[in-house]
Amino acid sequence: MAIDMEQFRQVYLEESFEGLEIMESGLLELDPGKADSEEINTIFRAAHSIKGGSATFGFKEVTGFTHIMETLLDQMRSDEREVTPAIVDLLLRSVDCLHEMFVDLKAGDAINQSRVDGVQEELERMLGGESATTASAGPDSEAADGAAAVAVTEGWEIVFVPFAGMLKTGNEPLRILRALRELGELEVVVERDQVPTLEHLQPEECALGWKLRLKGAVARDEVTEIFEWVEDDCELSLTEISAGHVAQEQSQQQVADASQSVVAAAPKEAGATRKKASGGNKQQSSSIRVAIEKVDALVDMIGELVITQSMLSQIGDNFTVDMIERMREGLAQLERNTRELQESVMQIRMLPISFAFNRFPRVVHDLSATLGKKVELVVSGEGTELDKTVLEQIGDPLVHLVRNSIDHGIELPDVRVANGKPEVGTVNLNAYHQGGNIVIEVSDDGAGLNKQAILNKATQQGLIEEGEHLSDADAFDLLFRPGFSTAKEVTDVSGRGVGMDVVRRNVRTLGGNVEVTSNPGVGSTFIVRLPLTLAILDGQLLRIGNEIFIIPLVSIIESIQVNMEFVNSIAHQAEVYQLREEYLPIIRLHDRLQLDEGNKDLENGLLVVVEADGKRAALMVDDLLGQQQVVIKSLETNFHKMMGISGATILGDGTVSLILDVAGLMNDSVVNAAVQTMGSASGKGNSGQQNSPVIH
Repeated sequence: MAIDMEQFRQVYLEESFEGLEIMESGLLELDPGKADSEEINTIFRAAHSIKGGSATFGFKEVTGFTHIMETLLDQMRSDEREVTPAIVDLLLRSVDCLHEMFVDLKAGDAINQSRVDGVQEELERMLGGESATTASAGPDSEAADGAAAVAVTEGWEIVFVPFAGMLKTGNEPLRILRALRELGELEVVVERDQVPTLEHLQPEECALGWKLRLKGAVARDEVTEIFEWVEDDCELSLTEISAGHVAQEQSQQQVADASQSVVAAAPKEAGATRKKASGGNKQQSSSIRVAIEKVDALVDMIGELVITQSMLSQIGDNFTVDMIERMREGLAQLERNTRELQESVMQIRMLPISFAFNRFPRVVHDLSATLGKKVELVVSGEGTELDKTVLEQIGDPLVHLVRNSIDHGIELPDVRVANGKPEVGTVNLNAYHQGGNIVIEVSDDGAGLNKQAILNKATQQGLIEEGEHLSDADAFDLLFRPGFSTAKEVTDVSGRGVGMDVVRRNVRTLGGNVEVTSNPGVGSTFIVRLPLTLAILDGQLLRIGNEIFIIPLVSIIESIQVNMEFVNSIAHQAEVYQLREEYLPIIRLHDRLQLDEGNKDLENGLLVVVEADGKRAALMVDDLLGQQQVVIKSLETNFHKMMGISGATILGDGTVSLILDVAGLMNDSVVNAAVQTMGSASGKGNSGQQNSPVIH
């Protein structure tokens, strides 16, 4: 019988990624000059396991590379070689190189041999007694990804072809081109071959591509950072222009090939292609590891369900009127079994957030070294569980928040000492459950946010009027505007204003929100709230006209009967409701959802007070029908996304009910104006009618 090796190959690749995480965390724990033999043994065993499996599956490049790493690690564990920062740094870059190799192998792509050869030569020089740092062509050689032959960089040839749906993710291709132009002289050629005829043109879809030539001594990392948030949504080819004409000719040929078909995959030249498909990040795993206890619980529940089914079957076969009570008991038991089975299945999808937190020690290590800062990472709540889908998508936004804390928050050591702080700054990562959500806090003990600097920048950009007063919450909310940055100069880490708006957008896509608190001189905290799962939610059923809608319970503050004495209108023709000392914009869902049926008289309706992103509003509905746990069904496969609708579900009677998106409903020009006006007039320490902008 033929053995299907593909399944074993996939298992090996998954285990190899886990082994690389063990190696990286172990290397970060090593204390230079004080060899921890047990820690080195752990790293060595992980490398040895990777090497053994690679030989089995014929991955010769991996086998040879890890063999050299093994030799260096063996010298360290036998005290033949001292643990130095240079060795730790080289081994960390070697782990990165292995990671890229496995990403390529998993995707079925060719390994970037030039990168492998470059790092492998550094390992061999280190084994030969030559320092990797002195043997390389200077500090810029690391930025060139360890290329074996580092040429003088004259610039980059870039092929940038956005996928059709890029605009729907909130990313703006022209903003990327403007950011590239800040790095050096930029030549732009627009590819319009795929632009459809006028009758087939979709304004929300991108049909253009660009061939770019960036001139100047620009590091690869500076270029790739600009594309960091769109690399999953485009075809991207990056080729170095060197002093020698060979690389230049290759890049020109590559651009010529790409121009023949804008939507075709970019050339598979080693190291040139960042992402090759729209299927998402290669590192997202299609498999999941489950604790045996969870599987046992699921098997037990299946057994209970079978017993209940058998009991109901017997009642059905011999049914008489006096057996109605037994049938009711059986149905109640079936309901309990179904609920417990649902919980067991959902538990299988739950993973500890440590899977996302594990990357941050390396991020802090590398970035603090780059910025010349001393930073300690403190992690808590790493055992907190959340849905695998949420876990995979929250990693990148959290990385950006941590990088922001280190770059903008933590001060340089001499500045901290002068301010009476320890020279080592602290970044805290904390996760915990709160209600039906998971809360992730990224905090630091740095300088805190400079509110006045934020207001000055916002005034310069025309976001607010000069001298306009904003609360702390509203001022900090400006940080999430596209293109907003208070950095005085653009660096490899920050300053372009590309990132925080994408962080909020990605978090909102997951049904969550981001809040900011800060204390000058003490530090800042970014609070991310997310649902535990994207599959099920607890909802409130609403009747609007003849339709039934669902709103997440976590968004509801309270519901009230309308008292017309407290209804007023303001500029922009927006209605507001005075609830105690707060003024709430009224959103008439009949009008917002374009429904003709039902009651449109505010006096005969109900107001449901909801909150999203720290702002509140009152939704006018006809009736409240009760609460229910529902399974979320996506609409994006068959329908265009509609503002204010996040999904759908099927009710018990087979009716399809739409799920309302509170943040989307409040994202309306008139409502936003009312929210901003009300925010400055209430809930900020002032109250009463005299502080209200009510004019009608």
